Amino acid sequence: MISYENVILIIIATALISAIISGMYYARRTHRKVSYILDALEDKETNFRFDEKKVLYRRLNKTLNRIRLIFEKEKQEINEQERYYGQMLDKVKTAIVVVELNEKFSGKVSYCNLAALNILGVATLSNIRQLANVSHEIQECFENISEANNEMRVSFYNEKGQTTLAVSSSETSLQGKNVKIIVINDISNEMSRNEEMSWNKLIRVLTHEIMNTVTPIASLSHTLSMDITSSENKPVNREELKLGLDTISESARGLIKFVDTYRSLTRVSAPVKKAFYLQELIDRVTQLTREQISASGATLSYIEKSEDILLYADEDQISQVLVNLIRNAIQAKATTIDLTAEIDFSEAVVVNISNNGTPISKENYEDIFVPFYTTKQEGTGVGLSLSRQIMRLHNGSISLVCSNEKNTVFKLQFK
Repeated sequence: MISYENVILIIIATALISAIISGMYYARRTHRKVSYILDALEDKETNFRFDEKKVLYRRLNKTLNRIRLIFEKEKQEINEQERYYGQMLDKVKTAIVVVELNEKFSGKVSYCNLAALNILGVATLSNIRQLANVSHEIQECFENISEANNEMRVSFYNEKGQTTLAVSSSETSLQGKNVKIIVINDISNEMSRNEEMSWNKLIRVLTHEIMNTVTPIASLSHTLSMDITSSENKPVNREELKLGLDTISESARGLIKFVDTYRSLTRVSAPVKKAFYLQELIDRVTQLTREQISASGATLSYIEKSEDILLYADEDQISQVLVNLIRNAIQAKATTIDLTAEIDFSEAVVVNISNNGTPISKENYEDIFVPFYTTKQEGTGVGLSLSRQIMRLHNGSISLVCSNEKNTVFKLQFK
């Protein structure tokens, strides 16, 4: 027979085993529930609720449901904040586009406000590749713009006419993702005002130069005439007469030189176009500027990103444009001058001329193309305005892409 003590031991052992099994089962269920809620919250899913009527799991289920409510409330607050900031950004006039950055740039757009859609003329924008339908230049600008570029300008044509944009960017991390925030401003009206101001400046320069030359001629001529008239019965001072006439002659020659310079801007000869390899033109320009580059201690390099680039243009005129840009870089005390060329998506030839010389101030960005405007003591202010005319005669363009402490970049585009 089993003794009483043995029965008690069996009952205690059974109870212990049962408690251990129950505890293990409870712990397993608890772990499963906690894992479930963590997986759900990680997936931002809050559409669940644990039964609080069961006595065994009531306290645990209440705690888990409380965690769900806290997370759901936080999620609602975040959504409300996002809606608030989204509405706020849609009200501002500045266009903003946020592009995701990853190891392999995909161009995915994570945010784009209404101002950006209106400026770009698109209904939606999910990837910057869509901008190729608007302008390849804009797509290329969005792909290449970075904090280092400071600011880029790009123009395109639509039903409203020509639109010019100022584009800048900054990079940051958002929700664990690296993003590029692109800020766009439509400066078309500002450019029109600048063009009008440029004409006014040109007229003032012409008036100033002509009056500075003609006034002394008129004054000196009148003085000499009076001297001759008043000294009819006296001998004429030949030295004073010669000095006066020499001064008039020198002033007249200066005025003629100025007018010839102006005429060179208004009478650029029509380009005599022919097909030639761009590499051959660069070799020629390198020879023409070799002495100046050597004397300044600078280096000139050329990289052709597309193979065998052909140009159909006036070789002499384009050579003049490139030589002028290289000489400007040398005068800006550049130590490195880099030329790159490629054929872009629209089959246009693009040549970039970059140098690390003294940057151009933002206030002078547009003035540098105004005839006779110069910041150099011995400059004529003709080179860049003449270059722009030559490029226009080739149905192309010349523009200042950027100018900062790192580099100054001019872009020539042949369409």
